[in-house]
Amino acid sequence: MESNSGGTLGFQPADMSTLKKMFGMGSRKIISYGCIHCLNLQFTVAFNEGDIQKYQEFEGQQPGVLERINSGEEREAS
Repeated sequence: MESNSGGTLGFQPADMSTLKKMFGMGSRKIISYGCIHCLNLQFTVAFNEGDIQKYQEFEGQQPGVLERINSGEEREAS
């Protein structure tokens, strides 16, 4: 989280250039929700379409769900 010159908090991706960070450009709005009954606090970031496409891309073949579960169990056993 980073505060802009306006004093509001914003989310800045780590791969953003230093120049954009200095001028407060490219930061994403943070939206927060709170429940007074269960005292739960939740933060969401307002990503744009370009961010969603960029961060949903993975490099290489991703393992299936069962492979992920099995690899987690192997790590716990060792």
